[in-house]
Amino acid sequence: MNPLHAKKSKFLVCVAVCMFIYTFIYLKVPLYDESNDQKFRVRRAECGFYPDELCSALFVGKPAAFKIGNLCQKSYQPKALSCIQTSCSCSTLLNTLHFITRPLSEEEGNFSLAYIITIHKELEMFVRLLRAIYMPQNIYCIHVDEKSPRDYKTAVQNIVNCFENIFISSKRERVVYAGFSRLQADINCMRDLVNSKVQWNYVINLCGQDYPLKTNQEIIQYIKTKWNGKNITPGVVQPVHVRHRTEVSYREYIHSGVPYVYPAKVRKARPPHNLTLYFGSAYYILSRAFVEFTLSDTRAKALLEWSRDTYSPDEHYWVTLNRLPEPFVFKDAPGATPNAGWQGDLRAIKWKDQEGLSHKGCKGHYVRDICIYGLGDLQWIIESPHLFANKFEAGREPLALECLERRLRLKALRQARLPVEQHWQLQQHGGHFDLQL
Repeated sequence: MNPLHAKKSKFLVCVAVCMFIYTFIYLKVPLYDESNDQKFRVRRAECGFYPDELCSALFVGKPAAFKIGNLCQKSYQPKALSCIQTSCSCSTLLNTLHFITRPLSEEEGNFSLAYIITIHKELEMFVRLLRAIYMPQNIYCIHVDEKSPRDYKTAVQNIVNCFENIFISSKRERVVYAGFSRLQADINCMRDLVNSKVQWNYVINLCGQDYPLKTNQEIIQYIKTKWNGKNITPGVVQPVHVRHRTEVSYREYIHSGVPYVYPAKVRKARPPHNLTLYFGSAYYILSRAFVEFTLSDTRAKALLEWSRDTYSPDEHYWVTLNRLPEPFVFKDAPGATPNAGWQGDLRAIKWKDQEGLSHKGCKGHYVRDICIYGLGDLQWIIESPHLFANKFEAGREPLALECLERRLRLKALRQARLPVEQHWQLQQHGGHFDLQL
């Protein structure tokens, strides 16, 4: 065969293959619903940088986007956090990490939120979470597990040192899963928060694997319009299948260096003050007045002490106090909701036993029957009405978190009622498709 003809044949085959791939991925599988007039245009597609086009496609569940995204994740390299680990200047840290440095509206500036964040690992995940919820008018208490490595604690401290409204809890616990120490960590932060100079309105607790789905403005509006001074503690009267958690005493043990709680053969007395126990979420949104009540009320203190040897007491403590019946509601427990149930929309969680009921399965992987979100979960997440989602792993599923982060920041800046500063934007590269919100 003529060498020229051979080269020409190879070239034509290459062109044909490329056209097939392009047609299949970008034309046969459109990135938006047919009702959307905007058309997808490929502007940039190298791995390691996730353009808004790909995120938008993942949000609407396009199969080709999952394939591309999973390929990119295999070669993903985490963004450098050397600025934190080497304690660079605070101005550099604020700019490099894109922290918002002014209230985005007058309403937000006049309504301060307090956050309690309990962490023990994954520095990158913590930075992404903090950046997403940070506003200069808010206040943040960070509880770092006493068991965490020294270099992790140092890195967190380097961040905290750059903010007047972020601090590390004055008392730290060695947190044990399902143990009393998890509840105590929140209470330690609450004591610090009520003694701070910031006059915050509500406190929200988070763990290191949470991520917000709503902007600061949307969270405030939700609290004001949907709850109007009430506390949010989703839960119900303690069901029969969880009564073992509080009917017998639990003790802390250590196996192969790992602490855990296990029931002892000791039956517990009834709850103090004849309180009716409730069971619910460990997550809450509480008014400042209610927090002050829980730290000083005789019944709250007695229930706290009684709960020391129970299983996962944070899942009955707050919801029980927030259900105090008449005549205590208005006198002693500000914002209590004695007749509330599971409503509250605090966390979007895919529980394994809810497959086929509230969701169609976990596209990432399960840990303790809770889904660690993957790319295929993004559409379900953004369609959820909840304020936050749990759980994420920045190292294992980086694109899922990156897409949510870009979407949330873009939404927050679009809602802003003041000029947006350049370093607040995460979309630093020009020429990208308008990310679907």
